[in-house]
Amino acid sequence: ATRTKSVDVERADSGIGRMAARKWRNRASETLSSLQAWEAHRPCTDCGERDLPVETDVQNCNQRRADLCEKCRKRRTERKESVLEFVNTEASYGEDLRIIKEEFYLPMQAAGLLSQEQLLGIFSNIQELIDLNENFLEILQEEIDQAFDQGDDDLMTVCIGEIFLEFVNMLPAFQTYCLQQSSSVNMLNALEKEKELLRIFLNVSQNDNTALRRMNLRSFLMAPLQRVTKYPLLLSRIIKATTEYHPDHGSLREAKSRIESHLEHINMKTKQEGNTWTLRSFRQDSKKKREVINIEMRETALKTVGWLREETRFVMEGPLQLAQPPDGQWVKKGSKTLKFQNMQVLLLVNMKRVSESSLESAEPGPVKDAVLVLIRDKNNGKFHLLREPLRLSNCIVSTDPDSDDTFELIEIRREAFVFRDSDRARTHHWFRQIRRYSRELGSWKKRRNALPNIMISTPHTRP
Repeated sequence: ATRTKSVDVERADSGIGRMAARKWRNRASETLSSLQAWEAHRPCTDCGERDLPVETDVQNCNQRRADLCEKCRKRRTERKESVLEFVNTEASYGEDLRIIKEEFYLPMQAAGLLSQEQLLGIFSNIQELIDLNENFLEILQEEIDQAFDQGDDDLMTVCIGEIFLEFVNMLPAFQTYCLQQSSSVNMLNALEKEKELLRIFLNVSQNDNTALRRMNLRSFLMAPLQRVTKYPLLLSRIIKATTEYHPDHGSLREAKSRIESHLEHINMKTKQEGNTWTLRSFRQDSKKKREVINIEMRETALKTVGWLREETRFVMEGPLQLAQPPDGQWVKKGSKTLKFQNMQVLLLVNMKRVSESSLESAEPGPVKDAVLVLIRDKNNGKFHLLREPLRLSNCIVSTDPDSDDTFELIEIRREAFVFRDSDRARTHHWFRQIRRYSRELGSWKKRRNALPNIMISTPHTRP
């Protein structure tokens, strides 16, 4: 018999017998069922839990939104509504500010009803608030539009907390307005009684101007106070609907803490000025109390140096111990011979503006000036300066290996100071930061050569 070559043989059963094929089809069917079951119970992408409802219909299963459980779908909806509420109410607040300017301020100015000084007394820094609102709202709206354009219908990519922290400079502007509110209302009341034309203008505007919604000027002037006290409530709603794994969760909490601290600081300032009214009060914790103290110290420092807020950067701040050595022999004897006193120290840097808009996020410009502000511990409810600020352009900062828990700052032809922190690592950090800005300003080598002979000729010269 002739053998048939293997290449001439054609298989008709794919190489699998009937029994094996039946088992394979059953196993494939079971695997498909298992995959569908796993699909129906896969973890929620937000919370990671497996509490998804069981979907028997494959089509319905495919239509399920982003593999979310019912709880997280509801949370996303609440977050979207809270984010839109934040943006929409900011827009409404901006419209009220526009009405104050266009329907009251400008007509009163054009008609000569009040002098420029009187207008400033009533409307305070309303233009600054308008500019801040326009910039803030523009960024918010851009984020919303971008999210929708990218298919993010739940607005999960919109980070309100991060945006708020970028515009944190608007909080001092609110403070300025709030602190002048009492005197503004009193001035308006007095002028309305005194000037009949002003009284007629305000009555006609309220009754006949449809843009005012039958509200008077006093109601509109309350808009900034109402807005600043509503920020913590709006942020709380967003925080409640934002999972802790969301990248904006920490920024939201920080933004809420910052605004609450400023509100407490405003209340403290109103009490100091003898006013009886207060903004909405929030429960203080130790962190907020520290922040209120920091705000007050920053204001004292800014007032002392006279710099613009938007051009000022607070590099470091906090408690330091300070001593003034009577001579250059303290290095031999060690720092134990010095008498240290507790002091609050702030390192301020004045940066050149890189654009007309102080809110534009760009790289900081070159350093114009840097100072150390020395503030005594609080006494009788107020902070007091130890002396005028130390300008680092006129100072030499040095350290010595034999006394590495301190550093020395010498003001040319004037005084010498020795600083230290309770933590040695933080002392070194203070030293590096102060030395950095001291070297950036002016010719450091020339200033060092200009030091008194006691600094140059002593055998303990510090590098």
